[in-house]
Amino acid sequence: MALSEWAADYVNLVLAVGRHDPDFVDAYYGPKAWKATAEAGAPPPLAELQAEAARILAGVTAAETQADEALRGDYLLGQLRAVAAHLARLEGHRFSFDDEAEALYQVRPPQLPEATFEAALARLDRLLAGSGSVQERYQKARAGILVPTERVDAVFQAAIAEARERTRRHALLPGSDHFRVEYVTGKSWSAYNWYQGGGTSVIQVNLDLPIAMDRALDLAAHEGYPGHHVYNALLEQRFAQAAPEGRGWVEFTIYPLFSPQSLIAEGTANFGIEVAFPGEERLAFERDVLFPLAGLDPSEAERWSRVQAELKVLAFADNEAARGYLDGHLDRAQAEAFLVRYSLRTEAQAAQRLRFIDTYRSYVINYNLGEQLVRTWVERQGGTVADPARRWAVFLDLISSPRLPRALGL
Repeated sequence: MALSEWAADYVNLVLAVGRHDPDFVDAYYGPKAWKATAEAGAPPPLAELQAEAARILAGVTAAETQADEALRGDYLLGQLRAVAAHLARLEGHRFSFDDEAEALYQVRPPQLPEATFEAALARLDRLLAGSGSVQERYQKARAGILVPTERVDAVFQAAIAEARERTRRHALLPGSDHFRVEYVTGKSWSAYNWYQGGGTSVIQVNLDLPIAMDRALDLAAHEGYPGHHVYNALLEQRFAQAAPEGRGWVEFTIYPLFSPQSLIAEGTANFGIEVAFPGEERLAFERDVLFPLAGLDPSEAERWSRVQAELKVLAFADNEAARGYLDGHLDRAQAEAFLVRYSLRTEAQAAQRLRFIDTYRSYVINYNLGEQLVRTWVERQGGTVADPARRWAVFLDLISSPRLPRALGL
C-alpha cells in the first residue's frame, strides 16, 4: 500500500478513538462520509483499535516513500505511536507523568527544583512595590490591570486585529481567512481555537475569571494570529488541500489533541506572540492602544512588562504541580497550594488550572517547554531578535511543515 492509503486508515483510526474520548479529535475537516461512518453504531472495542494502530504502524514503517515524503512518513509514525499510547491510557495503563509526556509528545520534560522558582520569586520581590508576600503584591498589581467585563470584547477585537495585520505582512493566508469570537463560561481553559477548515476558526474566550491586560494580547495571538488559527490554516492550505494548491495529504484533515503535533502547535502559538510583538513593540501597543481602550492607566504597562519576564520562568511550575499530582506525590490541596505559591495564581485560578490538569494531564508541558524548544530551534536557524525578517521566515516554515518535536533535533 502507498503511504496515502495508510494515511487514510490513520484518519479513520483517530475518528474511531474519538468515540471513546470526546477531547481527542481537536479538529476534523476531511470527508464527511468518514465521520458519519465513525459515528455510526457502537464504538469499536479499544483492543480492536490497538490492533488497528499496530497494523497501520507496521504498514507506514514498511511503505515506500518518495524523496519528498520523508517528513510525511516521520509525521505519521510519530502521530500513530501517540495514538497507541493514548489507547493504552484509555485501556487503563498508568503512565508516569514523564513517560506519558514522552509517549504522547516526543519529549521528556526536565524536572526543575523549587530553587528555580524561589529565585524568580526573589526577583519579583524586588520588582513589586508594597508590603506583604510576593503573591499578595502580584495579585494587587494584577487587580489594577483587569479588563472590565464590558470592555473585554473591544480590547480582544483590537488585539486580534493588530495581530492579524502583523501576521499578514509575512504570511500568505487563504483568501477565506476568517474567525468568529465567542465568550463562554464553565470551561477549564482560558481560551480555545476550534478550527473549522476552509481557513475559518471559532475562537472562544472563557469569562469565568477576570482577564488581565497581558492575557488579552496573549490570547489574541496564541489562539489567532500567528498562533493556532494560522497554524491550522497553513497546514490545510499546503498539505490537506488537493493539488495543485496543496499535496492532498489527508492526514492533515484531522488533529488528534494528545499527539506530538500539539507540542509544535502550542509551542509556536506561545512563541508567536513574541514573533508578532517583539519587546518594545508589544509594550507600545499595549500602552498606547489596549490600556486606554480598557479604561486603564497606561503608566502601568511598562512595570507589568518587566513582571511578565519572570512569569516565563514560573510557567514551568505547572509542570511540577502536574507531575507531583498525577504521580501521586501531591494531593489536590497540595497541588493547588504549589500553584498558588509558584505560579502566583489565586486559589480560584489554581483550582481552575488543576481541573485542566485533571482533563489534559501532561499536556501542560506543551505551553512552556514547547515554547522553549520552538524558540531554541528558530534561533538556531538564524531567527534571532536581531533579524526579525529571518525570524518570521523560520517561524512560518515551522508552522507550515510536518515537523514533529524529534525532527527539531533538540
